[in-house]
Amino acid sequence: MDIVIEIATTIVAQLQKPTLAFLIGGMMLAALGSKLEVPEPVYKFIVLLLLLKVGLSAGISVREANLVELAVPAALAAAAGIAIILLGRVTLARWRGVSEMDGMATAGLFGAVSASTLAAGMAMLDSEGIPYEGFIGALYPFMDIAALVTAIVLARLSAERKAARTLQGAAGGAATMTVGGGGGPGFDQGFGGDMIKGILVDTVRSPAISALLLGLAIGIFGRPESVYESFYDPLFRGLLSVLMLIMGIEAWQRLSELRKVAHAYVLYGIAAPFAHGLIGFGAGLIAHTLTGFSAGGVVLLSVMAASSSDISGPPTLRAALPEANPSAYVGTSTGLGTPVAILSIPLWIALAGAVIGF
Repeated sequence: MDIVIEIATTIVAQLQKPTLAFLIGGMMLAALGSKLEVPEPVYKFIVLLLLLKVGLSAGISVREANLVELAVPAALAAAAGIAIILLGRVTLARWRGVSEMDGMATAGLFGAVSASTLAAGMAMLDSEGIPYEGFIGALYPFMDIAALVTAIVLARLSAERKAARTLQGAAGGAATMTVGGGGGPGFDQGFGGDMIKGILVDTVRSPAISALLLGLAIGIFGRPESVYESFYDPLFRGLLSVLMLIMGIEAWQRLSELRKVAHAYVLYGIAAPFAHGLIGFGAGLIAHTLTGFSAGGVVLLSVMAASSSDISGPPTLRAALPEANPSAYVGTSTGLGTPVAILSIPLWIALAGAVIGF
């Protein structure tokens, strides 16, 4: 009972913090019909600065990190991303009224990582004085790329099998499906290694991953401490508050898109961040047991798992799965997944405090 009270108290206290206050404020403005808008170039510039900040911070820390202490959480982050996709495959993608392509695209977006949600989690831990590994930002690409590649490969494989069955039925059972051979109409278009390579290239070239990897590389191989401490770090919280305001407004606006798709997406958008966060929390506990991964690190791994990609994921999925309905996966992610994930951050802080202790 004491643990429940402690968790509830922590959640209430965190809801009053600037990060969540700006998110809720943005949703309230949109609900009241406010015409407040932030120009798209401003939004992109803020996201770029936040990603560079996270990448630089991670790169500076990676220079001094123990490779084993970094490798274990990285492997577990990738495993968590894949587990989220597999969970989505047996739940949402098989839900009556949900096409498997739309379900896998939605699962892919939820398995990938939201830079804004990760930044919000870092800001909350910083405000509470809770320490975490500086290299935590370097775990972002591992979970993000693993989830996107898994979702796209499984979706494309399922589509090819369906097409092959249709072709086989039309031909009276004469057609067969052979990977790389040519039974299904898509197998002769490079399904397999070439497709996976293309997905990896597109994901790495996406704005979010590119900016993050650039910051990471500069942090590792350069000496950016002076510009980091004088520019990026002081601006971090202020820029994040504006980003939360933008995301609150957009989240409310995106809710209308969910009317176009099955109610299953509403349930998934609400429940998935909590289920996925628990997967991340479990992965963090394993890393804590094996390498002494900090409680703050466990919180941020949970936050990454609970989040859904708002930058790198949508364009990657649009390119790789053009058949999927963006109203389904983007609406579910931005309209419900992102605000629920951000609002769930206090839960992971309270849970880590109760289970591990700060």
